[in-house]
Amino acid sequence: MFLMEHPSGLSPDIFTYYFSHHSKEDLIFMSDNQNNIQLPEHGKLTIPMTNDYLFRALLQQNNKVLTGLIASLLHLSPSEISSVEITNPIILGESINDKTFFLDIRVDLNQNTLINLEMQVINEHNWPERSLSYLCREFDQLSAGQSYESVKPAIQIGLLNFTLFPDHPEFYATYKLLNVKNHTIYSDKLQLSVLDLTQIHLATDEDKACHIDFWASLFKARTWEELHMLSQNNEYLKEASETVYHLTQEEKVRLQCQAREDYYRRMKGIQEKFEQLKQYKAEIKQYEAQKVQYEAQKVQYEAQKVQYEAEKKQFEAQKAQFAAEKIQSDAEIAELKQQIAALKKELEAKRSV
Repeated sequence: MFLMEHPSGLSPDIFTYYFSHHSKEDLIFMSDNQNNIQLPEHGKLTIPMTNDYLFRALLQQNNKVLTGLIASLLHLSPSEISSVEITNPIILGESINDKTFFLDIRVDLNQNTLINLEMQVINEHNWPERSLSYLCREFDQLSAGQSYESVKPAIQIGLLNFTLFPDHPEFYATYKLLNVKNHTIYSDKLQLSVLDLTQIHLATDEDKACHIDFWASLFKARTWEELHMLSQNNEYLKEASETVYHLTQEEKVRLQCQAREDYYRRMKGIQEKFEQLKQYKAEIKQYEAQKVQYEAQKVQYEAQKVQYEAEKKQFEAQKAQFAAEKIQSDAEIAELKQQIAALKKELEAKRSV
């Protein structure tokens, strides 16, 4: 495993590990004397490092950066990587559109492993299905006459600027086919990994040992101050920073990066409108549910009202009956009183005789 200490004064959140060998040949936009290159000392980066076009351009232009990133993500030492080649390169600076621009980067590692890389900024809510499609495409590689045993391992790695599973956030997650009961690995030839650039604080000791948190911090850098500080202390990151600098100075490349930024903004606007529409529909649904509940309560109220009116009528009838019975009782009492008075009078008359 490739290990390195932090330079003094640098936070792990903005630091990345490096390689001691400096490759000039890989950087077609660099000057012949790289030691004289002066990076801007302050200000925002012209293009964010999460820009998928810049990400592709950086890895395509600098094989050392590509090697380093893959070594870190796969927990390898750079010395274990004898060759790494992008098999679907693009012509940098050439005009692109959503149909012709390949977001994913297909890599042949050591001529025995196929890797698919993609930087994904916008959450289109389809990453699991999308990454599986990439993985299956890489794995479906057999030609006529080849044995199944000769199929190369396929690995898909997504660098996401959002959290894939909000209920289960994780900085760097790796998935394989396994038995759900005893966790026996079905095959080592299929693997999916997700690097969440928004969850660097969740990096494990293993992630840090492989410097994956440094890579994430590199891609999350937003200012030249960060890259300048890193470049002064790290020859490898200096090479990466200089590559990014020269790529963004190349007008055609910069225009394509800016076109991707415009695309992000449009997509973000569409997503915001979609979320507003989704919320509006949810509010309508809630209103309809409340309306149904209100109608049910209204029906219940009307039923209670009818029952109350019936009980009221019954009470009035009972009241009238009680009044009639009282009148009859009063009449009977009055009649009894008269009879008693007559008997008293008759008794008194008999006593006086």
